[in-house]
Amino acid sequence: MRNDFTVRYDVVVAGGGVAGVAAALAASRRGAKVALIEKTVLWGGLATAGIIFIYLPLCDGNGTQVTFGISEELLKAGLKYGPGEIPAGWRTGKSLAEEKRYRVIFSPASMVLGFDELLEASGCDLWLDTQLIDAETRDGRVTSVTVANKSGTGRIEAAAFVDATGDADLAFFAGAECPVMANALASWAIEYCAEPGGHLFAPGIRASIIGCATDPDFTEPGVNGRMVSDFLLAGRAKYRKILEDAYASGAADRLTRFPLKLPAMPDLRHTRRIDGVSTLPPDMEWKRFEDSIGVCADWRCSGKVWELPFGTLVPKTLGNVLAAGRCISSIGDAWEVTRVIPVAALTGEAAGIAAALSAERGISAHELPYRDVQDAMRKAGNPVHLSELYPGLA
Repeated sequence: MRNDFTVRYDVVVAGGGVAGVAAALAASRRGAKVALIEKTVLWGGLATAGIIFIYLPLCDGNGTQVTFGISEELLKAGLKYGPGEIPAGWRTGKSLAEEKRYRVIFSPASMVLGFDELLEASGCDLWLDTQLIDAETRDGRVTSVTVANKSGTGRIEAAAFVDATGDADLAFFAGAECPVMANALASWAIEYCAEPGGHLFAPGIRASIIGCATDPDFTEPGVNGRMVSDFLLAGRAKYRKILEDAYASGAADRLTRFPLKLPAMPDLRHTRRIDGVSTLPPDMEWKRFEDSIGVCADWRCSGKVWELPFGTLVPKTLGNVLAAGRCISSIGDAWEVTRVIPVAALTGEAAGIAAALSAERGISAHELPYRDVQDAMRKAGNPVHLSELYPGLA
């Protein structure tokens, strides 16, 4: 393979979605020299390029905020240059529905601008339109990743890496075992519709969600290049059928209902994940983990709160890689809880801190004391155990 350039950093973050942005910010703020690599031209991943524009709850639905730090900072950054309001009564309600909790609907483009501002201020070296295509390993450690962009192909070396690709691409390219999970065909779009009701930020602007989590089509995980193309085309075909039916019935025409924005990346829910030092299984809400690095709420219902073990961020077989976002080591229902935007940001912050600490000390993530990550997360405003939020718990 040709090599047109070689550069070196302390920490390389692969994937500029919400998890990668959080990781890059956290590592940069600790003084590490950081590169953030993103294959599209937009930060935010599924939240922005994928048009999944709901920042799910940071609270438990009963008035207690459980997730803070960079996760909350990114939520607010998404509102700086566009619409979206945090529900006023989230602190006083009980058993609240998701839309009444501490969550927002944001403009994807506005969130990109907010992320630009934070990343530029951090001093992180930003690599947009740059595709990760390979990883080189030696003695169980990644030494460099290979990328491709307008300059050609090149090697980016680092002491520590964060896999925030969503699909565990870095870990997979490095030869790590990466379990997969069944996917579902679901695609989001923003459209103009003159019909009243259901509007997002202004009259006429609304969401169109094609498919759902139980859609039987495309249950194969999105880890095959052909399948990803078919997934995108099938989603768009379903949307065409929705519009054709609306036009044929007379409910709308091409001037009163039409697409404004389609996803610029596949809206895959489940693909690959790392096989971590520990794996978070279902039914672990309200359970204590000694190595927890943060707390999150189940976005689907009130009253379920989870600790997140540090071991779920650490691949078993790669010494200097941390995972962040939906490719951390969780399974079944726990994957549903951890794959969403607030948790992606939370695990990104922890992974960025851990990567910076590992690079600074010249040790692997396996050697890094989890308590040092916990201390840094607390200093950044994140509770790491349920008992810090609910004093009655042991």
